[in-house]
Amino acid sequence: MSKENISFILHRPQLSENIGACARAIKNFNFKRLILINPKPIFPNDKILATSVGAKNIINQSKKYDNLDKALCKMDIVIATSARFRNKNIKHIKLADLKKINFKKKVGFLFGSEASGLSNNEISYANYTLQIPTNPEFKSLNLSHSLIIIAQYVASILKLKNSKFKKSKKVKSAGKKEIQLMLNLCTKNLDEINFFRPTEKRPKMLENLRNIFYKMDLSDKETRILSGVFASLGKKRWLTKLRVSL
Repeated sequence: MSKENISFILHRPQLSENIGACARAIKNFNFKRLILINPKPIFPNDKILATSVGAKNIINQSKKYDNLDKALCKMDIVIATSARFRNKNIKHIKLADLKKINFKKKVGFLFGSEASGLSNNEISYANYTLQIPTNPEFKSLNLSHSLIIIAQYVASILKLKNSKFKKSKKVKSAGKKEIQLMLNLCTKNLDEINFFRPTEKRPKMLENLRNIFYKMDLSDKETRILSGVFASLGKKRWLTKLRVSL
């Protein structure tokens, strides 16, 4: 199990100090990958570099994206952190459950902004939601504190080689990119038959579809089969329209 497979993803971070502190926490436990999505401060800047202390290499080699689709497309498993369980369609796990995660795969820990955390729509991109146990009357944690707790816990799991959540080596799980391509194909077909009605409910219906596909833990083969089914449905409608026009 390699720490190279694990990414820490900050979605719309607000404060330079927190970004720098997160980079420092990542390096503290010998992880490498920091991903930022639409950071509010100019990135990088002097304050970020100063608060990262000796972790400037983490800042310099980090990746920056403008949306979740691009940031998560290469992930196999995404774990969203949240102070409360708001999305009932996503499987909720505890810190101890991280021992069951297969860290041989590409795993991303997704953190929300300091101001508002992650919305239900943003959480719908995840396979799991994770809540760090805190005082029920004061649940809010600083962004870098949340990251360092998870980084330390995952580092201890990897050190002990205690990952128990394994599939057969013959079965290759589908990555986020493959699932998103399948979802795009499915969405295209549903749009063609005006499935999303009323139109104002389309974003919520798409969110529910993502929840369904991401929590199914589809294999690469299963994803290819479903993509073929959706493609065939679209082709069949096209041929039907062609015959009618002739």
